[in-house]
Amino acid sequence: MTLTLGFSPCPNDTFIFDALIHHKIDTEGLEFEVFFDDVETLNQKAIRAELDISKLSFHAFAHVYDQYELLDAGSALGFGVGPMLISKNEYLANHPDNLNKNLRVGIPGKYTTANFLLGIAFPHLVEKQEMVFSEIEQSLLDEKIDLGLIIHENRFTYMDKGLHKVMDLGSYWEQQTGCAIPLGGIVINRKLDRKLKEKVNRILRKSVEYAFANPKSGIEFIRHHAQEMSEEVMYKHIELYVNKYSIDLGPEGRKAIDVMFDLAQQNGLIKRITKELYLMS
Repeated sequence: MTLTLGFSPCPNDTFIFDALIHHKIDTEGLEFEVFFDDVETLNQKAIRAELDISKLSFHAFAHVYDQYELLDAGSALGFGVGPMLISKNEYLANHPDNLNKNLRVGIPGKYTTANFLLGIAFPHLVEKQEMVFSEIEQSLLDEKIDLGLIIHENRFTYMDKGLHKVMDLGSYWEQQTGCAIPLGGIVINRKLDRKLKEKVNRILRKSVEYAFANPKSGIEFIRHHAQEMSEEVMYKHIELYVNKYSIDLGPEGRKAIDVMFDLAQQNGLIKRITKELYLMS
């Protein structure tokens, strides 16, 4: 049986899925047709329910939970891993309390968790321009935008380009909630058979465990999709976003997601949740 699977070319995703798609583990008879897309494209595909299994932002999951369930394996949560608001303008970086509503903000997508956190921390920043996350730094340098919301490996590179931190939104979240920040998860279509969904979760967990046990096994696959990223940055990226929550959400991981969704509902950012979110409940 072949299932459609979407994830990003970022090192954390290729690290997690390498063993699964290259049959380094027993996939129990399952094959996967893989689609590589940036996170916001995956979010949009999930909204259209195009894929059987997909990586997506937790913010997007709040909008598609009636069509998808969250797998227990494969999620990206953690401390010190959140999105960052940056600027070319050093004054703005030194005076985050003075950000005015007319500032142009480059965001990596409407349904990204990064945009959700921006809305919580700076609800008055509404002049947003959606763009591919890898283009945000250059747009700041070209002064096409005043503020940039960066994710992934850009947190390691922005200072080298003369850009400045306005706020680490991950740290902001941690201070407000005491929870790990839920960034992205792996979801599966609710229409699929329950045993099939449990099989996928089991295989995915094995894939993550294999990656941890053999961290260099997928290096060529990871490097191929990481484009110009250095190996050092690739593995910094993986260390940040792949951890114990990627093997098993556990009570702590689920609590962080529940807190995020409760906060989003209280702020009117998402509709009321009326279904069980988790496959392994």
